Amino acid sequence: MRLPVPVIVVGNINVGGTGKTPLTILLAARLRNQYHRQPGIVCRGYRGSATEPQAVAPDSDPAIAGDEAVLLARLSGCPVWIGANRAMAARRLLDANASCDVLISDDGLQHYALARDFEIAVIDGSRGLGNGLLLPAGPLREVPERLAHVDAIVMNGDGSPAPFGLHVFRMTMCGESFANLKKPQLLVPPSYFSGRDVHAVAAIGNPQRFFAHLKALGIAFTAHPFADHHAFTPADLAFGDAAVIIMTAKDGVKCERFANDRHWVLRVDASLDGDLTAAIMNKIGKPAYMDTKLLDILVCPICKGPLVYLKPRQELVCNPDRLAFPVRDGIPVMLEDEARKLTDNEKF
Repeated sequence: MRLPVPVIVVGNINVGGTGKTPLTILLAARLRNQYHRQPGIVCRGYRGSATEPQAVAPDSDPAIAGDEAVLLARLSGCPVWIGANRAMAARRLLDANASCDVLISDDGLQHYALARDFEIAVIDGSRGLGNGLLLPAGPLREVPERLAHVDAIVMNGDGSPAPFGLHVFRMTMCGESFANLKKPQLLVPPSYFSGRDVHAVAAIGNPQRFFAHLKALGIAFTAHPFADHHAFTPADLAFGDAAVIIMTAKDGVKCERFANDRHWVLRVDASLDGDLTAAIMNKIGKPAYMDTKLLDILVCPICKGPLVYLKPRQELVCNPDRLAFPVRDGIPVMLEDEARKLTDNEKF
């Protein structure tokens, strides 16, 4: 499916976590703040129970929407929709958010049903491509040569050389403060945990990256890795009444309902060397808008009625026939077969 707005895909060819979600949050912020775009985000809603595409709010239940989707809704400031069918979720997002003019698909590299304008592959620098073999013999979803065909490669952390000598953008996760899960406004530095019985839990793709970050901050702790997207229960965090527990932000959204004052979340932000956002904008560029004078002569080919030009979407809408005709490279495509049917809640 080709959508009326540019689509940026953030994904990987490995199984497991590589840093896609923090990169998605960073790109959404830069597109909005530096280029005045209005991004939306679609993702799978992995491990959530939702079966149909739906919007995700900051207070959505992670058991329904998935932990990553809720975290994206909280930290990105963008509309977020989930769905196993990314193209359908993206279409619903656009229908519900008329100002959205660019989409980011989180973990969508292998979802080829959704046409894309810019592909980003994220690699975990500490693990690289493993043994370079496809599942089940290795950790790869696609062959390593797939990286030669993406638009950009982001290496999360050090430890691995650039594959095939390709240019990579280096990403670093930065964070030195901890927010109380019960009272998020309460922040403490790493020194707060000195001399305490600290336990660190992580249910992410690469728990060792989180544990290494805590060690680099000088925190002594007992590590408790869990399977990626593990649904925490109070029993999982029963380490004694004196224990202080540190977790990732993604795990925090699943533990809020039973959190107490001893639960803390590491606050992190992604930073990038080089200007990946500029590279994205150089490719997706500015749309070639249709000359609005054409509205004086254009009519719906079905009912011969007037049309409404949706500039952000690059579409011409016929309200009586509930059709939206695409505008491509500034040229209206007035063919019924190329038009999409408006949803019930779209009114122009």
